[in-house]
Amino acid sequence: MRQLTSLDAQFLALENARQAGHVGSLAILDPSTAPGGKLGCPQVKALLRERLPLLPPLRWRLAEVPLGLDYPYWVDDGEFDLDYHVRELALAHPGNDSQLAEQTARIMSRPLDRARPLWELYVIEGLESGMVGVLTKIHHAVVDGLSGAEIMGLLLDLAPEGRELPEPEPNSAGHSPGQMELLARGLLGVPRYPVRMLRSLPAAIPNLDQTPFGTLPGAGTLSKIASRLSRGDGPGPSDLVAPKTSFNAEVSPHRRFVFGKLSLADVKAVKNAHGVTVNDVIVSICAGAVRDWLLAHDELPDTPLVAQIPVSVRTSEEFGTFGNRILLMAAPLHTEIEDPVERLRETHESLLVMKERHRALPAALLQDANHFVPPAVFARAARLTFAFSTSRPGRPTWNLVISNVPGPQFPLYLAGARLEANYPVSVITDGMGLNITVMSYMGSLDFGLVVDRDQMPDLDRLMAWLGDELVKLSPAPRG
Repeated sequence: MRQLTSLDAQFLALENARQAGHVGSLAILDPSTAPGGKLGCPQVKALLRERLPLLPPLRWRLAEVPLGLDYPYWVDDGEFDLDYHVRELALAHPGNDSQLAEQTARIMSRPLDRARPLWELYVIEGLESGMVGVLTKIHHAVVDGLSGAEIMGLLLDLAPEGRELPEPEPNSAGHSPGQMELLARGLLGVPRYPVRMLRSLPAAIPNLDQTPFGTLPGAGTLSKIASRLSRGDGPGPSDLVAPKTSFNAEVSPHRRFVFGKLSLADVKAVKNAHGVTVNDVIVSICAGAVRDWLLAHDELPDTPLVAQIPVSVRTSEEFGTFGNRILLMAAPLHTEIEDPVERLRETHESLLVMKERHRALPAALLQDANHFVPPAVFARAARLTFAFSTSRPGRPTWNLVISNVPGPQFPLYLAGARLEANYPVSVITDGMGLNITVMSYMGSLDFGLVVDRDQMPDLDRLMAWLGDELVKLSPAPRG
C-alpha cells in the first residue's frame, strides 16, 4: 500500500460536478514507421501489456479510509481490466484539427471512475493527415508534470524497433485492504495530525499567501506578520492583486480545447536578440495574446494579470516515486503593456523576481499548508478556498495558468510509430478558467489551450494571436 500525500489528495478534493482533476496529452503519431505501417488499438494494448510491470501507477486503484479519517491509499487493482482503459474511436470525414480538438474537449470533460485506476487512453483514427491520435487522460493525484513525463518515457522509444526493457521494480501498492484494516490505519493516524501541523507551522505560516489557502479571510495578513517576524524588516513576497476577467468565474462542466505549434528556433532567435530566456519569451507572447483577447472583448484592465506558474521541486532522489512535487508560483502577466519589446523586458524582470521568491520558499510548502486541515474535512476546506477565489469582488487569486515543460529534441516512437507532436491538455478550476501549457519537442513548441466552454468561445483566436505576438518580437532579417 502507498498512501497519498496531502498534495495528491488535494487534487481529488477539488473535484466536483463542474471541475475535474485529471490532465492529459494529445499525441500525434505517424503510423508509417510502425511495423506493417499500422498503429491502432491492438498495437497500443500490446505495448501496454508488455510495459505494465514497469508502470505500477497504471494498476493503482484508490482506497478511501472510512469516515475520511486519513488520506486515501493506492492499492493494486486485482481485477485490472486493460480493455476498459484503452479505447478507440474514429473521427467523421474529413477528420480535421477542429474535430479532433472538439473530441478531445468532450473526453476531457468527463470525470474518471474512482472505482478503477484513474486513467484512460484513446486511440483516435480518421485524421485527414493520415496520422493517428493517442489521447491520454490521467488523474493529477497520480502524477505531476515530471512524473507524467516519466510514464511517457517508459512507453516511448528512441527507435521504431523498440528497446530492451529494464527489470520492473517491486510493486509498491501491494494487497487490497478491507474496510476494517483501512479504518484501523485511519484511527492510528489521528494522533499524527497535531504533530504534522506543529512541524509545518514555521515554514507554512510566513508563506501562506503563496498557497491556495491565501484566499481565505485573514490569511494574507497572518502571512505578512509571520513573514516580518521570521525575516525581520526585509521585503517579503510581492503583493500581486489579480484583476477580474470573464475567465475568472465559476466554471461549467464543459471544456474547449485548441492546439497548435510555434517554431522553437524562432523563439530562440528572439531570446538571443533580447538577452532573455526561452521561458521569458513564451510567457511574454502569452501575455500579448491574452491582451489581444481582452482588447477584443473590451476587458483589458490597467494592471497586470496574475499567472500561476507551476514549478517542479522534485529532486533526483524522488524520480520514480510518482505523485506530486510542485510549487505554485505567482507572476505578473504584463497585459497592460502595449509594446511587445517592453513587455518582454518587464516579463524578464518579473520572472527573475519570481525565481528569487521560489528559491526562498520551502519545497514542501503546499503539503505543509495542507497539514493544517484534518483529512476528515479536507475536501470541504479545499472547495471553500476556491469558493472564496470566485466570490471576492475583483480579487481572484490567479487569472490563468501558464506552464512550460521542456521536452526532447530527438524523435520518439510509440509501438514503432513516430511521435510528431505532443499537445498537453491540462486543468482549469473555479476562478481560473484558462490554462496555457506548452511542451517542446523536435524543434517545435506544442501548445495546448484549455478553457471553460462558456467563458471563451473564441479560443482559436488566442492560438492565432500567440503566433502573431512571436512575429512582432522576431528580429529583422539581415541584408
